Amino acid sequence: MNKKYSKLFSPIKIKNFVFDNRFVLSPITLNVSSYDGFASKEDIDYALKRAHSAYLAISSAAYINLEGQIFEFGFSAANDEHIDSLKQVANAMKSKGAKAILQLAHSGRFSIISLNRLGYVVGPSKQSFMYPFPHEVQELSIKQIKELIKDYQKATLRAIEAGFDGVEISSAQKLLIQAFFSVISNQRNDIYGNQNLENRSRLGLEILQAVRETIDKHASENFILGYRATAEETRGQEIGYPIEDFLQFMDQVLINIKIDYLALASWGRNIYKYKVQSQGEYFNQLVNKVVYQHINQRISVIVSGGINSPDKCLEALEYGDMIGLSSVFVAEPDFVRKIKTMQIDKINLHITEKDIEKLAIPKAAFKEMVKLMDYGESLPKDTRDELRKLENNYSIKN
Repeated sequence: MNKKYSKLFSPIKIKNFVFDNRFVLSPITLNVSSYDGFASKEDIDYALKRAHSAYLAISSAAYINLEGQIFEFGFSAANDEHIDSLKQVANAMKSKGAKAILQLAHSGRFSIISLNRLGYVVGPSKQSFMYPFPHEVQELSIKQIKELIKDYQKATLRAIEAGFDGVEISSAQKLLIQAFFSVISNQRNDIYGNQNLENRSRLGLEILQAVRETIDKHASENFILGYRATAEETRGQEIGYPIEDFLQFMDQVLINIKIDYLALASWGRNIYKYKVQSQGEYFNQLVNKVVYQHINQRISVIVSGGINSPDKCLEALEYGDMIGLSSVFVAEPDFVRKIKTMQIDKINLHITEKDIEKLAIPKAAFKEMVKLMDYGESLPKDTRDELRKLENNYSIKN
């Protein structure tokens, strides 16, 4: 191995697990599970093909209840009947020695699937939207919030019973927890309202605390708890929350709740190079740098977004402990191995039709996902266009 890349292959410890390199298989959703949220053979085959890609692997988002379903054909952790399905996913992810993390999420008002199936979506406060048709967002009552927290606990228990090595609570990219943290989305006037940072932080802290209690009661001491978040919310000139608020929130998490890693995530291109947009002490500094230096080794920080070459990995790792890759592993499951064995010239992110079966990519996959890949451009356009064609097969599959 070239000494230039030795930092990528230095060991790192999370809990009592020691990983031999700094790579993480980050979540990506195939959208090929059943209508009722059961993992398909295609889900399992895809995971098996990438079981060697990274020592720490995070699943696609599993929804915790029907109101929070993110993807039309994603898998579920909402009911006990899904445990066997989750077990198959965990076993596939762990088959080559990786530690498997189940991501748990609630998409809030962005659950178009729930809107179509249930006729409504929920959020921190009432809002009106026109897409995909005129509808209202229902404000969650305090009673409903308490039930929501219990849903996270129940989903965590299912992850434990299914054999996962940890769970990741996702609030990134405008999911429900982030919506409560945002002064734009959150217009409540109660203890979960936007009047102060304490109120806006309450839901995230209560969910993490409840999940922590479930883990402490039912899981081994090595069970991992991760948190995925977006460090700053900007919508044009509007600021949902500045990075200073996020840092204060993370301080509260680290003081009061034992979590093991923070995964930074957002939408866009070369996210690891994003700079702080909100006016303040950190304006125009690298987001990752600000967060990484503030966390100051208290937990591991996973960085991601647009990292698709060995040199970009090194650059991103300057302000992070681990590198999260998702779409890169779609096209090149051997990305890490080829860096380690100095076969960098053989890394291939281009996919043609003949590669689909070899890479265990389902012939009906990535519905509505390729447009998200377009934002990041981690994969070449010809590869994205090839994956885009797979959407045409959904009517056949489903």
